[in-house]
Amino acid sequence: MLSRWLQRQWFIQRRPTPALWLLLPLHGLYVVLSAFNRWLARPVRLPVPVVVVGNITVGGAGKTPVTLWLAQQLKRLGWRPGIVSRGYGRTTDDVREVTSLAAPDEVGDEPVLLARRAAVPVYVGQRRAEAGLKLLAAHPEVNVILCDDGLQHYRLARDVELAVFDARGAGNGWRLPLGPLREPLSRLATVNAIIGPKLKKFRASSSVPLYALELCPGRFYRLGNPAQTASASELAGRPKRYAVAGIGHPQRFFQTLEDLGLGCETRSFPDHHRYCPEDLAFAADGIVLMTEKDAVKCQSLNIGEAWVLPVEAELPSALVDLIVEKIRGRPLA
Repeated sequence: MLSRWLQRQWFIQRRPTPALWLLLPLHGLYVVLSAFNRWLARPVRLPVPVVVVGNITVGGAGKTPVTLWLAQQLKRLGWRPGIVSRGYGRTTDDVREVTSLAAPDEVGDEPVLLARRAAVPVYVGQRRAEAGLKLLAAHPEVNVILCDDGLQHYRLARDVELAVFDARGAGNGWRLPLGPLREPLSRLATVNAIIGPKLKKFRASSSVPLYALELCPGRFYRLGNPAQTASASELAGRPKRYAVAGIGHPQRFFQTLEDLGLGCETRSFPDHHRYCPEDLAFAADGIVLMTEKDAVKCQSLNIGEAWVLPVEAELPSALVDLIVEKIRGRPLA
């Protein structure tokens, strides 16, 4: 599969291979179009502070867990956050509110997860500024907006930018399609904080602080019955275990299961994959372990016994202190 081949080329090879150099014209075109897109952007400033949680690489890096953590921390400090997201992969293109019962096909898988876990207003829209304005009109109590992804969506003016990485880092350091970068590494010198594991190599500027991110697994819960939970040791006694993941870096989930003592037969799918029963038929004689992001799309499928592993982001409290300092000093719109 092309996407898996590219992932190996980007994150395992130290530099572009001869096969990748064939994509050099597309790389040049991407660089030009990206610069043109940013030049054309006319930022819209919302009447409340905006915090963008994004990355400069393609694929998942832990942005959604970080957004959830920030929402919880800001609520604890008395703020009233709301969340906007593009809703990647959705079949509709209007701006709408996301509820815990929303269909992932219509609003995206991550926004549904955010609505279920964050307990704050969540809106989706390709134009995040419009989504933010509609959120504020419907929920005037909201006094800070968190944008899950959107670091490159320059039409939304922002007060704080957070760049999130996973353990794969920046791969070979090249921009698409020669590498995994959506923007050059020099972009990190302009964000307010860099978040992730193994961050010393990302010291793009002495003025940009680094914050260590740890994604900590919780107790498994039964798909379709979240009140039923189980520990890893309880599931380790099951003789047939299968793991599926349709996320940006499936191996991260599979390694987490290994670390919990849950060796599994694994099956990976593209990020934001829309599951059907046939995708999981291979696991009919055992139990299936999956991520929460996958679970929101498998809720209505008849797939037998499946267990979901939630993860929580752990970050230094100094990060939320930095964000509060920035948004308190924000000029009025």
